[in-house]
Order: sequence, then structure tokens, then C-alpha cells
Amino acid sequence: MSPRSGHPAPARRGSRGRAGSPGASRPIEYSLLLTATLCLLAFGVVMVFSASSTTALLGESGDGAYYLKRTALFGVLGLLVMHLLAVRGARPMRALTPLVLAGSIVLLVVVLVPGIGQEVNGARRWIGAGLIQVQPSEIAKLALILFGAHVLAARPKLVAGIGPMAPFLGVVALICGLVVLEPDLGTAIVACLAAAMLLVAAGARLRDLALLGAILGAVVIVMIAVEPYRMERLTGFLNPGTDPGGSGFQAIQAKIALGSGGILGTGLGESLQKAFYLPEAHTDMIAAVIGEELGLVGIVGLVGLYGLFGYAGLRIAQRARDRYGKLLAVGLTSLVLVQAVVNLFAVLGLAPLTGVPLPFVSYGNSSMLVMLAAVGLLLNVARGGTVGMAAPRGAPARAPRRRSTRGRADGRLGGVEADRSGRRSARAPAAKRSARKVAKPKGRNSSRGNRGTRGSRARGRRRATG
Repeated sequence: MSPRSGHPAPARRGSRGRAGSPGASRPIEYSLLLTATLCLLAFGVVMVFSASSTTALLGESGDGAYYLKRTALFGVLGLLVMHLLAVRGARPMRALTPLVLAGSIVLLVVVLVPGIGQEVNGARRWIGAGLIQVQPSEIAKLALILFGAHVLAARPKLVAGIGPMAPFLGVVALICGLVVLEPDLGTAIVACLAAAMLLVAAGARLRDLALLGAILGAVVIVMIAVEPYRMERLTGFLNPGTDPGGSGFQAIQAKIALGSGGILGTGLGESLQKAFYLPEAHTDMIAAVIGEELGLVGIVGLVGLYGLFGYAGLRIAQRARDRYGKLLAVGLTSLVLVQAVVNLFAVLGLAPLTGVPLPFVSYGNSSMLVMLAAVGLLLNVARGGTVGMAAPRGAPARAPRRRSTRGRADGRLGGVEADRSGRRSARAPAAKRSARKVAKPKGRNSSRGNRGTRGSRARGRRRATG
């Protein structure tokens, strides 16, 4: 209570009330995004165990919970990274963006070196061995989004035309080109589409985007034509019945799994396709296992969680405080949603198989860590974190505005003096006006008043004498 007025005193501004501080109120978008992420993560842990227990038990490890343990371990590490980025904010990540980008490019080059990069199924995508394995393409996707948000926020005129976009497009082409050489065309397509969403959010013209889309489509067609296995995948997508035991095998088995599930599914852990027919059931084709065991209800629930994630991410972008926060939120949300759409379309037979994992659900250590790091940055933007541009060198620093009681006292004293001087100045003209009225010469009105007085006296005398 205020001691003078008796009204409640206004709350003081402290460190706990600032945006982005631990005590600050969290908007609804924060809760929605966190809920969707944790639900997808928990759902993924259960489905990875269901999809991999049989093959892991019959495989080299002999442990049915082998993939479950690794997924749980990297899930906990990813949650720690997510919490750290959500609390500390995007400011350190923006400062480290050049270093992250350069490091990801170096890793993309190193993974192509024979003897360093691990070759699995004809592709070199991993560095390391055993529990510690790094997939540079996953890090490169996040680095590309960080770089794009930083550059497009610092120089908004880059989207004025294709010419000004050249520096950003050059980095996109370099990263995607190195990823294609692994080869990993699916990840390159996801990175390109996420970068395109960044350009849309930054205000690029539709004419320029259409031209870039045509160029990207032509490049993808050439990439498919020069690699026989990519042509087989395209053929298996267009007409899987022509080679049911080869290029069309995976697509046909995915459709059988989805059809066997029906509306309610065969039951959790009761899938037959995962054990003998679906290759990579716990990674790229995990959505087919979900459709078989949980049916249409499970697929709709999965799509609903991604829809909730997308809604929360775009709302965070809309409510962000600065341009960098808006672009970063759009880029990270697009990265997750584009990858989810590409994977689901491939499983449902709406797109060729690309080998892209399902975010938060498929087994993949690097993908799990990168996606949870992206969520941490989104949560920081949702909490009101801002990342302003640093002042140029030589520019004078602004002194913070401080409210002091001395200034308020001076203001009150000044007001009092002004009030007193005002009263004095008001009294002086009043005295002058009264003096003028006293010294005012007699006019017609005064003579008429005198005549009226004399007439009344004369009438009184006549009445007295009469």
C-alpha cells in the first residue's frame, strides 16, 4: 500500500520480471511447443523400441533394448541441450554462427575422405565409431538456418533480387552440394526447402522464388538421372509393381503395413512387417510401423502433434520481438516440418523414398540432438529473448536512462516555483486592471447615472413641498 494515497503500490521492475528471465511468465506458445516436442519424443522412444526389439534381438547385439537404451541416452542429452539454449538464449548462438557454419563445412569435407568417413550401404555420412558417431549433414542443416537468419536479419535488402541473394545462395549451394556427394539427396532437399521458407519470411519476391524453384527442380532431375539407384527409386515410386522384389519392395511393404493396421491397428508390438519385411523399420520407415500397430488413429495423432508444433512455432515467429527472432523461428519450424512431411510422404507413397528420418520419432543420435537444439532456440524466442545487432565501431554508446529521486524532487520544486511565479504574474495584471478601473475617466454612462440621481432628488423635493 502506498503510505500517502492508500492505493496499492505499483510492482517494482526487477530481474525476475524481465523477458527471458527464469521468473518471467511464459506465453501459451511456449507451453504448446514444449508439449508437442515432449509428446513426440516419448512417442518416438516407445516406437523405436517396438520397431527394433525383434531385429536387435536376432542381430549381432543380441539385446532387444539396444536401440532403446541409445535413444533414451541421447534423448536425455538432447533435453539438456534444449534447456541450456532455452535459458541462455539465441545471443551466444548468433555470435557463434560463423564458427558453427565453418565447422559444419569442414566436417562435410572430412566425411568424404576414405578411411575417416564411415561407409554404410554405399554412403559416407558418419564420422566416429561406436557410441560417438556424428552425422555432419544434420549439423549443417542447423548451421544453414542460423546463417540465413543472421544474414537476412542484418541485411534485409538481400531479398531485393537474385543478384543480392548470391552470397546466401552460394552458401546454400556449397552445403547442399557437399551433402549430395555423400550421397544424401533427401537431406539436401530438406535444407533447400527450409532455406526457401527463410527467403519467403524475409520478403523475397514470388518471381525470384519461382525462378529459384525451377533451377532447383532442374538440378534435382539431373542428380536423379546421373545416379542409377536414384532412378530406381523414382521408378519404384511411379510404378512399384514393375520390380516388387527390388526398387519397389520397400514402398510395397510400407503400403501393406499401413493397410494391415486399419483404423485401430493390430496393437502395440504386434507388427509383422517390422521383423521380416520392412528395411530400416526403426529409422526411415518407422511411420509404417506406427500405422500397422496403431492404425489410422496413430497416424492422425502423429500428424496432429506435428501440426501443433508448426502452429506454436509460427506463432512464436509472429510474436518475436526482433527480425532475427522472427526469421530464426520460421527457419527452425520449417526445418522440422519439411523433414516430417518428406518422410511421411515417402512412407505413404506420395513421394520417392529419400532416407530422411522422422524428427523426434525415428532412431538417430545426431538428428535427435540437432532437433532438440532447434527446439531450445525456439523456446528462447518464445520467452522473449532478443538478439540485437552490435553497435558499429566508433559509435558512441548510449547511457542507460536512470530514474532518480533527485530528478523527481527537482521537478517538484520547479513545479512549485513555476506555480508561485505564475500566481505572482496573475496577481500583477489583476492589480493593474483594478487601478485602471479606478483611474478610468467618466463617460456617457457615468453622466447618465449622475443625471438620473439629480432627477430623483428634484422629484423628491416637489413631493415634499406639494
